[in-house]
Amino acid sequence: MKLMKLSIPLICIVIATMVISFLPSGNRAATPIGYAQEDVNILTSVLVTEAPVLDGVGDEAFWADATPVEIFVEKGINTEETTVTIQSVYTEDMVYFLVTWADPTESNIRSPWEMQADGTWVQLKDPNDKGGDNNLWYEDKLAFIWPINNSVEGFDEEGCFVACHRSRDGDPKPYGNKFTEEEDETADIWHWKSVRNLNQVHDQYLDSTRYSEDTKEAGRHSDPADSGGYVNNINEDKTGPAFMPPGDDFPRDGSPGYILESEAVPFDPSLFNPGDRVPAIIKSEFVGDGGDIAAGWKWEDGMWTLEFGRKLDTGSEFDVQFTDLTATYFFGVAVFDNAQVRHSYQESSTMFVFAQ
Repeated sequence: MKLMKLSIPLICIVIATMVISFLPSGNRAATPIGYAQEDVNILTSVLVTEAPVLDGVGDEAFWADATPVEIFVEKGINTEETTVTIQSVYTEDMVYFLVTWADPTESNIRSPWEMQADGTWVQLKDPNDKGGDNNLWYEDKLAFIWPINNSVEGFDEEGCFVACHRSRDGDPKPYGNKFTEEEDETADIWHWKSVRNLNQVHDQYLDSTRYSEDTKEAGRHSDPADSGGYVNNINEDKTGPAFMPPGDDFPRDGSPGYILESEAVPFDPSLFNPGDRVPAIIKSEFVGDGGDIAAGWKWEDGMWTLEFGRKLDTGSEFDVQFTDLTATYFFGVAVFDNAQVRHSYQESSTMFVFAQ
């Protein structure tokens, strides 16, 4: 039996019974048969001979040859709506994306520790957070979801929302969970986290796992990692931070939101005054499957620019594989403005093809 999904207006792509195929034309990809170019967003990845520098600048000349698509996302908290602009290029073995979107503020003060007047430490929280819904002391994020082997029924019409479900009895999360309907439906999640990631987009995946006390993330999982990633900066008795940045001239406002694991030093409370803050995240690069996606990013003048890339074929069962450069792939996008879960989203999917 299908579980109830949130009901929202959908911009659906009407699909006749068809076989998806392409008619190559130089360095352009033809519109897949059965789709009208003007009716659907199609992101075309252009073949290049060199890789971009992943620095969040996107100043390589070849980006001008990669036609952008604009994806409108809406109904998020903080910034309700924005437009995500995406371009793509690929090489013999890699695929790259350049993504930009408007965000009036860079949010990086993610639930820091703050020293109180009596010398104790408190981790700042959103007072309206009823469970996994921090929209005050958080970070900016962006996510892509790709069905693996076209296994997620309805994704090409509904996009990411096919996997979003209402809270059910016994589920304390006010905004529900994400999971696929059937056991054989899986999807690849590319989850960029501006504070917690280091030179990478967190590689995750989605399956049909439902919420329980033992599976509180439901269908959302991190790809396996040999080491690295991020952890909370908290001492054993959970009364304050365990580590602090090196030296004595670091910011006392909680920025940049993290401490590099390679630089973290044991916490010394004597160096702080009431009102001072310490970042609550310790991070390093993922090693292994979870670190497949290299990235660089920059926030400037109210705009995020994110560049990232990964192998066309990662060899992982948890990833979408771009092994067929004549195939059509589908993805959906969500933007989080200082929000844990209440992201803005597109109400359909976007097609992705490779120019031949």
